[in-house]
Amino acid sequence: MAVHRVMPIIQSEAAQESREFYGLLGFEEVMNHGWIMTLASPSSPAAQVSIMTSDKTAPVTPDMSVEVDDVDDVDAAYAVMREGGAEIVHPLQDEEWGVRRFFVRDPNGRVVNVLSHR
Repeated sequence: MAVHRVMPIIQSEAAQESREFYGLLGFEEVMNHGWIMTLASPSSPAAQVSIMTSDKTAPVTPDMSVEVDDVDDVDAAYAVMREGGAEIVHPLQDEEWGVRRFFVRDPNGRVVNVLSHR
């Protein structure tokens, strides 16, 4: 399994203010679905932060995302987590915005969104 990027997710109702704040550090908006906005560094595009009001299809807002290289890696990660007894917070599924993902809770109580773009 190859990890492509790891990205913190900040739950907030202050999207515009967050865009402006992180813009001062050089981040630019690269995605905005209304309920989630991702900002990235132009010089290092994998350096990203997302601002989310609440997740569109899941019962909780994740604390971070781990993007793996491909759909097979997502499926493999899901199987490993289930077999290891990890708490699956949101089941493996394909989302309408082009990702396959699931949420799992880490030992610290943080919710991790494991995903791959389709």
